[in-house]
Amino acid sequence: MKEKTLFQLNGTSSQLVVEVGDFAEILHWGKKISGSLESFRQSLYRPIPHGRLDNDVAMTTLPELGRGVFSSPGLEGHRDGHHWAPVFFLKNVEKSGDILSLTSEDQRAGLSLLTEICLDEFDVVKTRHTLINTKSGKYFVNRFANSMPLPARTTELMTFHGRWAREFQTQRQPLLHNGYQQENRRGRTSHEHYPAMVCGTANFSEIQGEVWGFHFAWSGNHRLRADVKTDGRRMMQAEVIYFPGEISLEKGESISTPWLYASYSENGLNQMSHHFHDHVRESVLADDFKNKPRPVHLNTWEGIYFDHEPEYIMEMASQAAELGVERFIIDDGWFKGRNDDTAALGDWFLDELKYPNGLLPIVEHVNQLGMEFGLWFEPEMINKNSDLYRAHPDWLLAVDGYEQPTGRHQYVIDLQNDDAFNFLYERLDYFLSAYNIGYIKWDMNREIVQPAHDGVASGCKQTERYYQLVDKIRAKFPHVSIESCAGGGGRIDYEILKRTDRFWASDNNDALERQGIQRGMSYFFPPEVMGSHIGADKCHCTRRRHSIEFRGVTALFGHMGIELDPVKEDGEEKAHFARYVALHKQLRSLLHTGTMWRTPTDDPAHQVLSVVSEDQSQAVVMVTQSAMPTHSLSGNLRILGLDSNSTYRIYILDKPKNYNDIVVFQPPWSKEGCELSGEWCKEVGLSMPILDPETAILIKAEKIS
Repeated sequence: MKEKTLFQLNGTSSQLVVEVGDFAEILHWGKKISGSLESFRQSLYRPIPHGRLDNDVAMTTLPELGRGVFSSPGLEGHRDGHHWAPVFFLKNVEKSGDILSLTSEDQRAGLSLLTEICLDEFDVVKTRHTLINTKSGKYFVNRFANSMPLPARTTELMTFHGRWAREFQTQRQPLLHNGYQQENRRGRTSHEHYPAMVCGTANFSEIQGEVWGFHFAWSGNHRLRADVKTDGRRMMQAEVIYFPGEISLEKGESISTPWLYASYSENGLNQMSHHFHDHVRESVLADDFKNKPRPVHLNTWEGIYFDHEPEYIMEMASQAAELGVERFIIDDGWFKGRNDDTAALGDWFLDELKYPNGLLPIVEHVNQLGMEFGLWFEPEMINKNSDLYRAHPDWLLAVDGYEQPTGRHQYVIDLQNDDAFNFLYERLDYFLSAYNIGYIKWDMNREIVQPAHDGVASGCKQTERYYQLVDKIRAKFPHVSIESCAGGGGRIDYEILKRTDRFWASDNNDALERQGIQRGMSYFFPPEVMGSHIGADKCHCTRRRHSIEFRGVTALFGHMGIELDPVKEDGEEKAHFARYVALHKQLRSLLHTGTMWRTPTDDPAHQVLSVVSEDQSQAVVMVTQSAMPTHSLSGNLRILGLDSNSTYRIYILDKPKNYNDIVVFQPPWSKEGCELSGEWCKEVGLSMPILDPETAILIKAEKIS
């Protein structure tokens, strides 16, 4: 038995205490504690009850069945049926700053394990494992999970669910016995099972309670679980789902888990989000895009769909520039034979029937108008009705002898096939080299069924190969901005965000639905990476109609764009679009660098979201009336995050057209403005105006002393 040593990893307000000996165990993860940890250690030795094993069994950083941990082990595998319950012994510990590296071995099983744990200044933990086969013969890996302990006081979960056009929905459930598990086998992060969860003390909220938030940085199949052992100890696990036989390691080969990101907050969900947002801005986003203003988009999809006519598109661009648009994107329908969604995916050559003079005149026209040019691709997909499939039917990601169901009439290309991979890279390289393209909308519109390369399951390796394709493009064209679209919301996580700088949160531009979608996304992502567009008067997804004021205010709180055909809009509607584009530009530096607050409200029919500048000199607040007020009066609006000792002028920036017509009179402050201390704004607030359902107001706070 090795002598045990304690190591501390310190963030700004949180702390990890790890004890190492024969193995490593996290003793404390939470609020930073001062004092002599060695002398405090004696307080945490556990009793051993009757009716169980005679020795204390630790929840190590990789829980092991072979040590007597009867909950979900961190590793499951075998070598021709042997060495299926390895037990690792710690051989080396290295600590550099707040990064801890632990090397363990099971010599009998012929396995080596590297565990990395780090805690940064933003109170975000990153951890992963790497497994190495050190012995002759294949070692098959069935499961390989990141594991983090939770204190017994975590009795409630907030998890995410959704579907296409309704992503990032949240739900609450107790964590008292047994546990919770979610699985995603759709081949991408998915609209349904976003890889994140929050564990916390009972009734945690936006501003109170202890919470432990988790984000699994992986863009494919995954499993998340939170378990309660019969002795009351708790654990969270995150892992890639490997299909049978997918992962086998020859001697000297290794596999790493994706990074699991986690953060502790003693002040509810807002503080947790602040930790993650700061970490993303500093450590995840590529340097090329950290300080660059996010250009306002116009995307042609909902404006013209597949109906491409160059002169008309150039007129769209001209009118887009008049609205203040800074990036013009041609969506699906520009390549050879692409007249609907049943054909031509994979044939990445310009459709010369639609574009007889080529693409260059349009690109130059867009650039001369002062806008960046962007182009839509869906590189991983193929239609059977395409020249590419007719030439290379063997490039399908499929199991021979089975007929896959289609998704949007399309199939998936096997990226492990080097010829297919190189063809896709060459086509992307051609367009990015031939034209001044500043942006790619990278789509992925279907789920993956039976992923196989040469008959062997390859769901994990397809995801890794996708990363390699994006990496290769980014290495040659680092200035090109890439959006991860995936049908809107289908591939969103930190690992792909390292390679891109924008997510299309949802194909649904309905402002009411977007309020919930964008709020759910905000728990782990800052506003500047979330694409949020003003759609047409009649939403293409829900057929619901909303005022331009509601659509405009909703789209402000992200990376803004507009999704319409400006040629078809009347002058009044275009003037409204131009107004919200200008307003977004006015607020952009605040929205994309400030601290976001989701504010609790007295009435559940309200939703309040604000962003406060880093120096607390200003804030912008969106108040949404999502449904009929519960009572005839709706309580007070509080504004969080302001400097308590400063005075602010509070006034309305934007309101519904009928704001003053639906009541005898609105609160006087909303007409004339008022001056309040930051402390008053936080603790008391302002009388909430009366609003119609599905409307919003925008409020500005500016420090005056």
